[in-house]
Amino acid sequence: MAKLYVSNKDESARLFQSSFLEIFTHVHWSVPIIVYLPVVVYCLFISSAPGAFAVAGIVLEFVAGLFVWTLTEYLLHRFVFHYEPTTTWGKRLHFLMHGVHHDYPQDSKRLVMPPVISIPLASLFLGLFALVLPAGHVASTFAGFIFGYICYDEIHYATHHAPMKGKLGLWLKHHHVRHHYLDNGRGFGVSTPIWDYVFGTMYGDKEEISLEAK
Repeated sequence: MAKLYVSNKDESARLFQSSFLEIFTHVHWSVPIIVYLPVVVYCLFISSAPGAFAVAGIVLEFVAGLFVWTLTEYLLHRFVFHYEPTTTWGKRLHFLMHGVHHDYPQDSKRLVMPPVISIPLASLFLGLFALVLPAGHVASTFAGFIFGYICYDEIHYATHHAPMKGKLGLWLKHHHVRHHYLDNGRGFGVSTPIWDYVFGTMYGDKEEISLEAK
């Protein structure tokens, strides 16, 4: 089987000649929590203001937003991050977005999405939610969506750099390890591999790869 990565060490490839730009490509795992958890709390706070939607409704919409995130995560990973452009600029952009992660999968500073990318994306989805949902239902749904994103980034980091003990943790880790070292054309769900079952991109039970070697 062809090697699917360049380096399996915790090391980085330089992406920009400019040291200033390079800074923005290295992100600590705690950054998504610091940036976005206050957004989740604020959205839930304004959703629970006097006269706002009932608590049960807020919970349901939060779960709905979380559900929408899981599908968004799968679709972005499969059709955007793994899209293979043919132009020089397209290939360069693809490498910057996701290709570098597959070449250097253990680079601990490039396992969560940089805010310079995630903030515009979050703003885009907030705008989409505002277009399709009644005004009073946007905040609680968006809170669930952003919470799902936080979980995704932290689970992604953990699959590469944490023990992840327990059946669920080991299963998620093993699932993502397969994506990197067995077949990167499958296993697109990171925090929620259920969509790999739904869309037929799950690995077979006999397709194994040693976790100890990663």
